[in-house]
Amino acid sequence: MSTLPRVAIIGTGGTISSIGEHPLELVEYIARKRIHELPGLLAEVPELERVAEVVPVPFVALPSTALGPTDWLALARAVHDTAHANPHLDGLVITHGTATLEETAYFLHLTLRVPFPVVLVGAQRPITALSTDGRLNLVNAVRTAGASASRGKGVLVVLNDEIQCAREVTKTSTLRLQTFRSPDFGLLGQADPDAIVYYRSPTRRHAPDTEFEVAELHELPRVDVVYCYAGADGVGVDAVVEAGARGIVMAGFAPGLVTPLQREALERARERGVVVVQSSRAGSGRVVPPSVAHASDTVPADNLTPQKARVLLMLALSRTSDPAAIRRMFEAY
Repeated sequence: MSTLPRVAIIGTGGTISSIGEHPLELVEYIARKRIHELPGLLAEVPELERVAEVVPVPFVALPSTALGPTDWLALARAVHDTAHANPHLDGLVITHGTATLEETAYFLHLTLRVPFPVVLVGAQRPITALSTDGRLNLVNAVRTAGASASRGKGVLVVLNDEIQCAREVTKTSTLRLQTFRSPDFGLLGQADPDAIVYYRSPTRRHAPDTEFEVAELHELPRVDVVYCYAGADGVGVDAVVEAGARGIVMAGFAPGLVTPLQREALERARERGVVVVQSSRAGSGRVVPPSVAHASDTVPADNLTPQKARVLLMLALSRTSDPAAIRRMFEAY
């Protein structure tokens, strides 16, 4: 009997699965839209058989720019179905494009109810590229998912030998291999050649200890992000309200401010029952609780980026529209 961990892999496409015309095609491959289905990707990385017993799980093969909330719900169902069908799994890996990887990871971090580690992995260079990072990233993700030390830490993200928390990690560079970073607190651990090692653990509430139940959901409430910039008026806020937004995340000036005209538009939005979350465009640091800078029913995003705050607000609105209850969720998660 194999002593290797049993790890399922769900493939969703992205750069890690993309096929270029030649080894130096490092950017243009995106336009070609040639992406390995999961069996093709696994065939590119035969070294996986040295680190785990792999259970392939078909899903989709798309660039992550094409993935959104309905796909997140389907992916969560796929993870739960895989857990049900394979009761002795040690972990699960999801391959994903880097453009929206952090949003998918945080959604799963808030919603999954499985006992084993779940790891998202991507690559900055296609699997066909000279010096691709995809092969080693995938091997390290599988090693991380199968490691007992990874249990209890929620959903993890592994690239460039680094293990990050789904709540905290964000893409910070367009092309560099060290793009995924956690600005405020740094990485959780490292996938070293000899071991998976950790130096800290997440303290905010996360899966599987979560109040968000998505098994019966087929869509999430609409939430839009509105960006703040010098001289911005209220057109962006008014437009998303007219489009049906139930929530708005403001990517505000640090430490969490908006222009006077945006503030007026947000007041109109609140009068129509829209929940407003104040985030910051700075990329790190907390937005503090309401003060003279915010309306009393504005929900501070803590240190979540605007895109992460949107994920949490969508899930919160699936349960309640009460700003006080939603503020409690942002404090907990």
